[in-house]
Amino acid sequence: MKFDLPKTVALLVSLVVLGTAALIGMGVMATSTVLMMVTPAMLVFGAVCLAVGVKHGEYRASD
Repeated sequence: MKFDLPKTVALLVSLVVLGTAALIGMGVMATSTVLMMVTPAMLVFGAVCLAVGVKHGEYRASD
């Protein structure tokens, strides 16, 4: 399976939605805390990790 930008973004968003739904469903935190603090942090962290991974993949492929 080849990952292009739409598939990659859809996968990242679906993982964040799944994690958010799990945290809300388990009730370990208040819903407002999850939606206002945890979910944006998951999105930013995922985007940073994705960018670093893409750059590392480009570096490895250039050898």
